[in-house]
Amino acid sequence: MQYIGLTNANQEHKTSKSAARGPIRILHVVGGMNRGGIETWLMHILRRIDRDRFQMDFLVHTTQPCAYDEEIRALGSKIIPCLYPSQPWMYADNFKRILRESDPYDVVHSHVHHFSGYILRLAQQAGVPVRIAHSHLDTSLIDAKAGLFRRLYLALTKYWIARYATHGLGCSRNALLALFNQDWDTDPRWRVLYCGIDLTPFKKRVDSVTVRAELGIPADAFVVGHVGRFQEQKNHRFLLEIFAEVAKREQQAYLLLVGEGPLRPNIEQQALQMRLGDRVIFAGGRSDVPRLMMAAMDVFLLPSLNEGLPMTGIEAQAAGLPLILSDIITEEVNKIKPQVQKISSSQPAAVWADALLAARNAKSNITQANSLTVMKNSEFDITYSFQALINTYSDEFH
Repeated sequence: MQYIGLTNANQEHKTSKSAARGPIRILHVVGGMNRGGIETWLMHILRRIDRDRFQMDFLVHTTQPCAYDEEIRALGSKIIPCLYPSQPWMYADNFKRILRESDPYDVVHSHVHHFSGYILRLAQQAGVPVRIAHSHLDTSLIDAKAGLFRRLYLALTKYWIARYATHGLGCSRNALLALFNQDWDTDPRWRVLYCGIDLTPFKKRVDSVTVRAELGIPADAFVVGHVGRFQEQKNHRFLLEIFAEVAKREQQAYLLLVGEGPLRPNIEQQALQMRLGDRVIFAGGRSDVPRLMMAAMDVFLLPSLNEGLPMTGIEAQAAGLPLILSDIITEEVNKIKPQVQKISSSQPAAVWADALLAARNAKSNITQANSLTVMKNSEFDITYSFQALINTYSDEFH
């Protein structure tokens, strides 16, 4: 297996060469820069990057304002809408026009899974020398159930990735397998790059009573927490069923849901229908997730149907929380192993509820400070993935 490594001596040499040629221009392709694992990681990179050496811009598939747009522009980067991804010919015209009208990009770095194949094909036609496909999801179970037309699409886009990508990155081994197939580890272009988190917010002291009061949660409540976009992947419907089982047994139980997304109105309606309206807190998109994890949550729940490697699981461990996760989530996420329990999504909600209540009552010798130290010394500290990504960009221009 290949991991992206660090070479400080070489990096110093590349720095002087890069400065001589001007900044390396990178175009990231994402759906939109709202709060999510991929987008938050990219913001960590953007905040740290040397803007004399690198120019990062973002091509998005929406004209709607997104949560990070204002900060991106304030940091000197562009938000460039490229519409109609579902209409290939119109999208191609838009994409090529954008590249034509911009200063030349050295790198196109695509984060939109299979559709990256089409994007990198267009980038190659436009003469972009470095073309990166980045897999953030393990979609293998879903892809195996695809119909004929979907299978044709998957085969074509994977062929384009194999032909037009100069580099392929994956947030986990399973994510690489989903996009680059079983022999990914025999191709030197494909590598694991664990996306790191900024651990600084987890070092701050927070007052649980104050934070819970802000959310309307009693100080002595048992709070099940979840952070994730409201979409099918995150399995919010089943999450509510699990919490309903917990609420039957614990009168002071609350569910704290952090995030936005298209399915939020449906989940809000489901909570009302299940008579959980006063026990489920919809906190929306938040910039203070570490604070909420440390001060408001007692246990973290993630019954996802598919994931690449959920950054919220890394954050929850940094916050010192016990985690109850779906067993489809890669083992690579388990850094504080005594705090992590996996359960099959085929198990009934009552089994999940048992695990949540047991986690609340368990006595752990691992403090939040201990957890933070482990994460600081792991590949999930943002400093690791930041330097590894910078090396990837720099390697082609020294």
